[in-house]
This record gives sequence, C-alpha cells and structure tokens, in this order.
Amino acid sequence: MGLNEGAPLAEAMLPVLHRVQSRQEPVPGVVTLILEAQDTEPMRFGPGQFNMLWAYGVGEAAISISGDPANGELAHTIREVGATTRALCRLEVGEVLGVRGPFGNGWEIGDGRGADVVMVAGGLGLAPLRPAALAVAADRGSYGRALLLVGVRSPEQLVFGPDLDRLHAAGIEVQVIVDRAAPGWSGRVGLVTELVQRADFDPSNALALVCGPEAMMRFTARALVDRGVAPARIRVSMERNMKCAIGLCGHCQLGPDFICREGPVLNFDRMAPLMAIREL
Repeated sequence: MGLNEGAPLAEAMLPVLHRVQSRQEPVPGVVTLILEAQDTEPMRFGPGQFNMLWAYGVGEAAISISGDPANGELAHTIREVGATTRALCRLEVGEVLGVRGPFGNGWEIGDGRGADVVMVAGGLGLAPLRPAALAVAADRGSYGRALLLVGVRSPEQLVFGPDLDRLHAAGIEVQVIVDRAAPGWSGRVGLVTELVQRADFDPSNALALVCGPEAMMRFTARALVDRGVAPARIRVSMERNMKCAIGLCGHCQLGPDFICREGPVLNFDRMAPLMAIREL
C-alpha cells in the first residue's frame, strides 16, 4: 500500500477532515483517538502504516495507526511529547483534526503465512504492532506459532491490556516483562530480550516484527539473529522526524533511505549497518 496507492501529490499533501469518535487514556500521558472521516470514504490502511495528524493552528505529527484494518477502526495512540502531540492528546470527542495518509510500508504480515510469527514490542511500540497482531489473530490458522512479547518499564505503563487477553484467547502466546516490578506484580522482571532468548518458536521458519525504542530494537534484533532468525526475516519500524511523508523534505533521511517513503517498516539486514552507527 502506501501513498494512498498512487494518490496525486496535491492530494497526498491535503489534510482530510476527521472527527474524534472516541477517546481513551490507557496510561498517563498517552491517549488513543478513534477517528471518523467526514464527507469522505473511510480510510483503508495496512498494519504498520502511519498517518500525518494535523492539529489546527499548532502543527502536524506522524503517528502510527493502531486500529484494526479488518473493521476499519482508524485509531492512533499518541504520547504527549511536544506542542503538536499535546494538542492532539487534548482533543475531545466531537472535535476535528486533519489527517493525511496512509503512508509508508507496513509489516506485510502475510509474508509470515505458514511460518511462526514473533512480534516484539517495547513500551508504546505495542501500538504500531497491534494491527499486525489483530491480523494474525483473525487468520490464526494460516500461521504456525504466534508470539507477542512485550516489554514495558513498569506494569502501569502497559497499554492495550484487555487486547492482550483477547489475543491470548485467539491463540497468540502473550508474554509481558517489566523493567521494574510494582506491588502485586507476579510476572517476569527484566528486559524483553530475555523473552526472545527463551521463546518457543522455530528460528529457521519465522518472521519477526520488532517495534520500540531504537536501542531496544537493535538489541532485540541481535537476540533474534543469535537464535537463528535470518536478518532479512526480521522487520523493524523506524522512527524519524517525518514532516512531508512523501520523501521530499529530507527530515527523515537515514543513510540512503527516506523513512517516510521506504519505511517505516524495513528489514533488519538493510537497517543493521545504519543502526550500528552511534547517533545517526
């Protein structure tokens, strides 16, 4: 998919009016907005793609789609980190914003049919992986083992908790690990790479999807390679300062790649040399 399947340049740069249908705050400082198109057809998107969300009078930010592509739920899970994301997080039900997209390459989860699928999320990296996990759950019989490994700083930072229960019920093995335990926490404590090292899957026939902070993705991908997963079968979702979303402005350039256009999801064999360069 990507760039609205060949939409003209002017159309790709024009925000389309959407209204906030519902608003949830799963953890402090994080808001999920479910949007409804106004006067246009509902947006079609693939797992792993992103939109440019425009807070009128403030600015625009690239936000991954965290909704379910099967039912057209256009959801975005946003952390408040600056003026634009603050304005987006403060939108209430019924208010409007501009949306451009969808953009970029997604997880292409269908490439994992007939193989084991290992999805590894760090913190809010679970949001871009949620559509992929839902897609696997909806077509569970087409895949081998399916695992969702989630690492968060503390239990109260876990987003989509009810979803994890539903995914587990649908046949996806869900494991959660926290950096710091809290009173009442009886689960694992440590780094998500520890889950990768112990996970039960066939490395020679697996597709791995990884999303989270860049350092987490680098170490997780290396742990998967150490298990025997081919780097070309490991996909990472890169985050860079995406401004135009169509590869013109250069803000998101990483080496030879424009993340908004070639990414955000890219194979680890392509990204590994660049991710090894400090502060690139």
